Amino acid sequence: MGKRDNRVAYINPIAAARARGPPPSAGTTIQDYLNRPRPTWEEVKEQLEKKKKGSRTLAEFEEKMNAKWKKELEKNRDKLLGGSDGRKDKEKKEKKRREKKRASRHSSSSSSSSSSDSSSSSSESDEEEKKIKKKKKQKRVRKASDDDSSESESDSKEPSRKKKKQPRGDNAEREKDDKGSRRRMKLEHPDKASSPESHADSEIGEGDSKKQKRSSEEKERSTDKSKKKRKKKQKKHRKKKKASSSDHESD
Repeated sequence: MGKRDNRVAYINPIAAARARGPPPSAGTTIQDYLNRPRPTWEEVKEQLEKKKKGSRTLAEFEEKMNAKWKKELEKNRDKLLGGSDGRKDKEKKEKKRREKKRASRHSSSSSSSSSSDSSSSSSESDEEEKKIKKKKKQKRVRKASDDDSSESESDSKEPSRKKKKQPRGDNAEREKDDKGSRRRMKLEHPDKASSPESHADSEIGEGDSKKQKRSSEEKERSTDKSKKKRKKKQKKHRKKKKASSSDHESD
């Protein structure tokens, strides 16, 4: 038994495509584009010159439009210039009228110009004097108001000082009145005058005696308290001694 032959024939695809030939044309190819009909150099020059010159229809249309625009511009200019000229004419007329009025006024007031100048100068001087007087018055008023305020402050301080000093003066006056009344009583009634003085002396003595009694009582109380404290301390000391002695004896 021999081997089976499984070999397959190999076909080169490029060689097969060449053998088939060109495919059927479905449209324009590159060769058709390259082989297209081309204009000569002279024809190209003619086309360029036509472009530079432009078409006649466009040139005619542009000329007509320019003519219309020129006419409209001229009309608008005439209107504007005419309006401005009218305004200028009106202004000139008004200026002339004003100048005529001024000339008439100057001619009529030429005789009284000197008097008016003097009156104007005098009025100016009067106004300046009035201003100076007003300033002086204002300064005086300010000074007067400042003085019044300072005086009111000093016045407000003085009564407070007087109030502080018044009680001393009242006491002195009372003492003087008491002394004067006592002297009068002595001169008029020498017997009766001695009685109030003795009464006052007795009251003073009684007050002193009460104070002395209170002080003596306080001293006695303090001494009693101190004695009681000493006695308690002595009793404690004695008890401690007895307790210590009893402990030694038991030992």
